[in-house]
Amino acid sequence: MDIATIIGLLLGFGAVIGGQVLEGGRIAAILQPTAALIVLGGTFGATCVSFPLSGIIQAFKSIRKVLFISSDNPEILLKDIISYATKARKNGLISLEQEAKSARDVFTRKGISMVVDGIDPQKLRDTMEVELAVFEEHEKLSAEIFEAAGGYAPTIGIIGAVLGLIHVMENLSDSSKLGEGIAVAFVATIYGLMTANIVCIPFSSKLKQRLKHDIQKREMVIEGLISIQNGENPHFIEQKLRAYLQESGAAEKKGQPAEKKGK
Repeated sequence: MDIATIIGLLLGFGAVIGGQVLEGGRIAAILQPTAALIVLGGTFGATCVSFPLSGIIQAFKSIRKVLFISSDNPEILLKDIISYATKARKNGLISLEQEAKSARDVFTRKGISMVVDGIDPQKLRDTMEVELAVFEEHEKLSAEIFEAAGGYAPTIGIIGAVLGLIHVMENLSDSSKLGEGIAVAFVATIYGLMTANIVCIPFSSKLKQRLKHDIQKREMVIEGLISIQNGENPHFIEQKLRAYLQESGAAEKKGQPAEKKGK
């Protein structure tokens, strides 16, 4: 579980509800199913128009990445690469054939297979970088969808407020209900702003950070496999690859992925 995400959501929604209570308002006053229907339904509809259904489904699945920290530890990945390097240096690249089947992820398995097959190092790098680019394009779609939803939600909230005011104007004859009706109308605006700024945009930012972390690990794999293919000393490979983990270790302890360092 990503504690930072959970705390953020609780603080975000709790601050709004707590502020309402401290101001002497009733919690029931901001619980309006109609406003929620307009904002959530309208935002979801606009997002569906903007992106393919497969992307929408992918975005919903990616919520798990926001709420939970990946179990993939880059330190373990580094140790795996060093073990591959040690084995290849002692027994030759062909000895990595078994690792091509048992590596922890598909990306690494593909890379090791090409190393065993004796692919030219530059072609290996080019192929792996294409794989990485395709992965990045696929994964960043979820962040783009949440970011777009965060842009739609406030506008849909305003639409909900206008609809509520129209309803108020239709009942001007009952002046005793005007204040309450106007308050209810503006709840939709609150829902739109909360949906955008507590959920959608923060989810997008978190997914972007997760993606940077995943790209960093794959770049480390590429560099490691190229080094193994070039027959470099395992100790030297470890020192070189640790540059990718300078911030990653501390970030993992806090539940936040480290950003990629410039190369």
